[in-house]
Amino acid sequence: MIDHLHQAFNTYFNRTDGKAFFSPSRVNLIGEHIDYNGGFVFPCALSYGTYGVAQLRDDDLVHIFSASFSNSVYSFSLHDLKKDANHAWVDYIKGSIEALQKEGFIFHKGIDLYIEGDMPLGAGLSSSASLEMLVIYIFNTFYHLNLSKEKMAQLGQYAENKFVGVNSGIMDQFAVIAGKKDHAILLNTDTLAYELIPIKLQHEKLIIANTNKRRGLAESKYNERFSECQEALSIIKKTKNITHLCELNLDDLNDVKDALSPVVYRRVKHVVSEQQRTILSTKSLKQGDITHFAKLMTSSHESLRDDYEVTGIELDTLQEELIKAGALGARMTGAGFGGCVVAIIPDHDVETLKDIVIHNYEKKIGYKPTFYEVKITDGTQELNALW
Repeated sequence: MIDHLHQAFNTYFNRTDGKAFFSPSRVNLIGEHIDYNGGFVFPCALSYGTYGVAQLRDDDLVHIFSASFSNSVYSFSLHDLKKDANHAWVDYIKGSIEALQKEGFIFHKGIDLYIEGDMPLGAGLSSSASLEMLVIYIFNTFYHLNLSKEKMAQLGQYAENKFVGVNSGIMDQFAVIAGKKDHAILLNTDTLAYELIPIKLQHEKLIIANTNKRRGLAESKYNERFSECQEALSIIKKTKNITHLCELNLDDLNDVKDALSPVVYRRVKHVVSEQQRTILSTKSLKQGDITHFAKLMTSSHESLRDDYEVTGIELDTLQEELIKAGALGARMTGAGFGGCVVAIIPDHDVETLKDIVIHNYEKKIGYKPTFYEVKITDGTQELNALW
């Protein structure tokens, strides 16, 4: 792969001095719809991601070729970072550079950058955060900025929220930049304090199963759930001294039930119980109990289906068929209404399980899901240092 990347860089930029980098994708193992409620999430970095080869130029131009999005080199000046509706993918790069500049960094030299990704686009594995962290890491490397992982994640979130205009928490960028091989990250989304928790898969595999449904409802329903949580918080704060819903515990649910509509109460019930499951998950993994962790994943899906109502027939069918076929645990991951299920399955049953699930899912939904066997990997890194 590294030879291919350098050859491509040479082809498009006629130079052989590029440095190679890799920025992973991510999946949230448990703790869904928690990041905007001030609680713990539990993502990990994945072996699919975005590769890049880059080197500084002698002028202030940025020249980019993306194997996924362009047929020619795209160019812009470091001092002209306007959004481009015809090349929306470049906005994540421009936004990342603007975030660095707003932090006070001055760049006199642009870069040549070749980009190639191997992650499934549209699957909800955070290709945007992968690209943002790649660009910020590259500038951090060439300009010796000495940025912490926390700061790089915050700058990536600025690019996503303020420049591109997509509302999201910091989980995606943080998981991509701070990931560690064979570990997940217990991240407090309120304080950014985090702990790396080992995941020891000895006789199991981690798989991502894509429903292959377009996620047309995800954004509108995400905003709707956000508003419902804010409504609940404003009501509950009248009687309880809290800043975020995740400060409530299971015993508090009875106290707040009568003050909330049945629908809003179910949303709060999911948030509070999901937070409990996330904390229990880390305890199980520290004890090496993969089976109990997998069961908590399944319980998470049931809560997202029944209380938060963000699944849909495709996600529910895929999750149910995985469990029936022998998965130890499975749950939707991401915003919902399409996208992916993450599952832990016995490694000796992988191909048989996939065949059964594909057959049954297609029979009910009308088209096939796609499977990806993934490994938990390190965060954004320079590849040259590893070869």
